[in-house]
Amino acid sequence: MTNLPVIVGFGGYNAAGRSSFHHSFRRTILDSLSTETQDKTLCGLAVLMQLVSYQDGGYFEADGNRLDVAQVSKKYRSFILENTLIRRIHNGHFDPDNVPGIQDFSLTPDEPIALVLKRKEMPVQVPENWQVSAIDDDKVKVIIDGTTQLKAARLRTLEVTSAGLLPTGFDLSRHYASKFHPKGLQMTILGASDAIKSVGIEWDNIINAIRPDELAVYAASTFGQVDDFGLGGYFQSRLKAGRPTSKQLPFSLNTMPADFINAYMCGSVGSTSAVTGACATFLYNLRLAVNDIKSGRQRVVICGSAEAPVTPEIIEGFAAMSALATDKKLKALDSKDECDHQRASRPFGQNVGFTLGESCQFFVLMDDKLAMELGADIHGAIPDVFINADGYKKSVSSPGAGNYITVAKAAAAARAVFGDKALQERSFIQSHGSSTPLNRITESMIFDKVAANFGIPNWPVTAVKAFVGHTIGPASGDQLSHALGTFSEGVISGIKTIDEVADDVHQEHLDIVVKDKKAKMDIAFLNSKGFGGNNATAWVASSNLVEGMLKNRYSETDFDDYVKRREQVRVSARAYDEQATVGQLDPIYNFGEGVVQDDGVQLSSNELELEGFNQSISLDIKNPFEDMTQE
Repeated sequence: MTNLPVIVGFGGYNAAGRSSFHHSFRRTILDSLSTETQDKTLCGLAVLMQLVSYQDGGYFEADGNRLDVAQVSKKYRSFILENTLIRRIHNGHFDPDNVPGIQDFSLTPDEPIALVLKRKEMPVQVPENWQVSAIDDDKVKVIIDGTTQLKAARLRTLEVTSAGLLPTGFDLSRHYASKFHPKGLQMTILGASDAIKSVGIEWDNIINAIRPDELAVYAASTFGQVDDFGLGGYFQSRLKAGRPTSKQLPFSLNTMPADFINAYMCGSVGSTSAVTGACATFLYNLRLAVNDIKSGRQRVVICGSAEAPVTPEIIEGFAAMSALATDKKLKALDSKDECDHQRASRPFGQNVGFTLGESCQFFVLMDDKLAMELGADIHGAIPDVFINADGYKKSVSSPGAGNYITVAKAAAAARAVFGDKALQERSFIQSHGSSTPLNRITESMIFDKVAANFGIPNWPVTAVKAFVGHTIGPASGDQLSHALGTFSEGVISGIKTIDEVADDVHQEHLDIVVKDKKAKMDIAFLNSKGFGGNNATAWVASSNLVEGMLKNRYSETDFDDYVKRREQVRVSARAYDEQATVGQLDPIYNFGEGVVQDDGVQLSSNELELEGFNQSISLDIKNPFEDMTQE
């Protein structure tokens, strides 16, 4: 019997806001919601963005003025809409019009000039045309005769000024003691906390129900931490006349999201990994989670990714590859003098490149048996993730055959479990949808061919990158969160940044969803086409389908008992949601707490016991190669 990997909690943050309980998804379908739900969604964002605070049952502005839900929504709606999703990079992040840099230049004086320098400021290798004489113990006199090469600070304007930034005003650092943490790790703490707390079950109760080594954490960032507190500051330190800190190098590692969750959030002694696969990084880690749960190797897995790539260096790197939508190209595309930053990402429409975004997305998965025992609320299941390379390639970034394999396998797997009708009538695709001219052709061709092969007449296709940008490592985590929103709300979010589908898009058997579409969906496909041939496709089953599977596997009595336990879990989960929506995020951060010392480890021939853990780790390991090792 194969265990079913079910999603019992999810959370995180991206340009649309908080992911848990479908808040960020609702921001992307805002106009399709009821007035009441729109107001609640906007109020949650207003608090997150520190436009208002919540206390004593009401919303308050900085001057003490009290507002109700409708008033907050009406007053701040325009500001929230302009300062969420993709938009122009603002000064609160960095100033794209004044990015600091260094410029080389030559100094050729008409006649020798004299300067006074501090001894410690003198170059190690003194130029030949410098005559140096001592003034005192601290200063020297320098006479320069001839040309000297110098460096000077300069400011430059980026070609790309659009990005999917976290909501303006959302200050991660104010929610916990985050001193010296790069932004990607701050996002990890808040995003993973959101996911864990969304489960609605006390973490200790989950840990006590399993052996300590039956918990795994699989999480990574593709680039590592690239801001001033991580790799960026580490590499720039000497060029800026500073020195590296003791934290910058270790914090730079792309394993740090998993390491932080293990060490400071869930105290895991179980399996850990940080697999990277370019834009498919999230799905690479998700496959580890799915396979380990299916095989019984792990019972609980926290899986996710966090990335904060909106820095001048990363932007310029992608721009040098002609991969990003530059301001100049966007203006030319629209034949306008002004750049429409909010529509920079245009999957399957007339487009000129992708748009970077920042995001953290985490999911708590369990095997179906444990979920039943604990009464966990199941949001969906991940039966499988397929990964295939492209074979020989013309260039590392060019597309290949691998994505045909992953999409076809995922469709075939869904058909095998739920049949042709579910696949043909109640499935949709969360596409890679990077918003490049080549992607719109190649990816749509794959979908169209697979749809024709499986008898799908009008396969709905959407793309979350239209709203939050390409977040690199967590990109498919954005897709998964969005897919769960579609299951819950019965709406496929339209690619509203395009007016129409481009003429070269293959769509004979596809429905490229441009406007929000009401639809009851039960199967979602998450597709990723990463640099280097890192193709991955996962398929997701809705909670509706999972309930049917559970009823087939378990007795009626067992299922009824599970439903009763689930009701209390849902009450606890809703209580967290209400608390988080009014700004009480209270992230999990246990620095230096619960450390297992050497004397807290007890060994015997068949088990290992750890202080602080309810169950032991089994050492009763059977010989899997008995047929090969018999005497």
